[in-house]
Amino acid sequence: MQSILAILVTVTAFDAVKAFSLYKKDVPTVVALEISRNHVLDPAVRDLKRRRSMTVNETLDNEETLYFSNITLGTPAQKLRLTLDTGSSDLWCNTASSSFCSKKNSECSISGTYDANSSSTYKYLSSDFNISYVDGSGASGDYVTDTLSIGGVSLTSFQFGIGYTSDSIEGVLGIGYTKNEVQVNRDRKSSYPNLPQAMVDGGLINRNAYSLWLNDLDANTGSILFGGVDNGKYDGSLQTLPILAIDGSYAEFLIVLTGVSYNNGSINKSYSSDELPAAVLLDSGSSLTYLPDTIVEDIYNDFGVTYDSSSGTGYVPCTLMNKDLNITFTFSSPSITIAINEMVLAAGTGSTFSDGTPACVFGIAPAGSTTAVLGDTFLRSAYVVYDLANNEISLAQTKFNSAEENVVEIGSGTTAVPGATAVSNPVITVAGAGTATMTGSPETTVATSSNAASRSLTGDLGCLGAMVITTGFFLTL
Repeated sequence: MQSILAILVTVTAFDAVKAFSLYKKDVPTVVALEISRNHVLDPAVRDLKRRRSMTVNETLDNEETLYFSNITLGTPAQKLRLTLDTGSSDLWCNTASSSFCSKKNSECSISGTYDANSSSTYKYLSSDFNISYVDGSGASGDYVTDTLSIGGVSLTSFQFGIGYTSDSIEGVLGIGYTKNEVQVNRDRKSSYPNLPQAMVDGGLINRNAYSLWLNDLDANTGSILFGGVDNGKYDGSLQTLPILAIDGSYAEFLIVLTGVSYNNGSINKSYSSDELPAAVLLDSGSSLTYLPDTIVEDIYNDFGVTYDSSSGTGYVPCTLMNKDLNITFTFSSPSITIAINEMVLAAGTGSTFSDGTPACVFGIAPAGSTTAVLGDTFLRSAYVVYDLANNEISLAQTKFNSAEENVVEIGSGTTAVPGATAVSNPVITVAGAGTATMTGSPETTVATSSNAASRSLTGDLGCLGAMVITTGFFLTL
């Protein structure tokens, strides 16, 4: 029986959906990897800096909280801390001699760097690694192979990128579709086995699938299970939806959002919009959640959000987190409800409105003319199973801070374990032509809530004031 690789984080035909099968082992073999979690004060800026400027998009960082995986590369082992990202597909890391790390070694040393000359198992492949972002930053260098160790297991001859020229202190552990690898989209080369596929090929897991549990905003840990599902980490049942294909290919975790609603304890309001149903990208590497503009405008009015057009970010009084409010996202059948305290994030030091009220970042922003994104402000409230082998997503309401553990193995076939059921007749079409294949940079106008119209922002907002909205993905496969 294959094992399940667990990482503990500190932190196609659409006519039928083939639900995955889960197999309970008497003593499941779980390889555990503890990883750390860190806070950043400018989540919107971090989203911008991870948008690729080429024809295929890639986001490489998370919201107010970053989730890191500790790994080693090479022989002898070199320790690195990488950002876990479902929205990209390559593992890449910095080298100490890079243009960035040689100037800011103290910062790069936090995440670690890789020295090819110090590894006896290193092998050069090509100089094709090159990721560039819309703000002009990026990383470029070599594709190489070396030994990767993660959670007490190892993969030999594992391919990854080295950033000899880089603008980021953090390397990235991308676990998306191989179709989204840099060498596939930029150089039109064949794909290589990235981490999830390499685990299957190496016999570490039975199926190219994993489940993600980020836990709540205040928690220090969450979990990702490669090849398995932890039934103790969600409420209700898992419901399975098809992933949308773009021109017959699967490259991103796109599903269809059919509804958004608001509840304040006495009133339940559904937002109507000609932009629904909408294709939305599930991306753990995105800081915020980006929705169609008409929906965002209504949400901002209901929650008293002040919109800063220079940064593309909404701000609210920090006291909003204490209110009994929630937002519900619906996907044909399954719904995920998010309490407002999971949507209110720390802004820069001393950030206030003009009347002295402390200001916080609101976790939803307008998507403009680009694809909507469900980032960590959504994902922390959802238990998500990414089945790359079957091109399916399964969703359930997360169970925060659960100490219960009931790990089962994901197998193959169409018979689902109780609690994992295929959604019958899921919506598979979206409003507007080309919703999932946007190109170019968006221009967005969002009205500020009348309740917040008199507010202005002061204090240290970091780089937020210099940011423009570039939230979508330039997907042309």
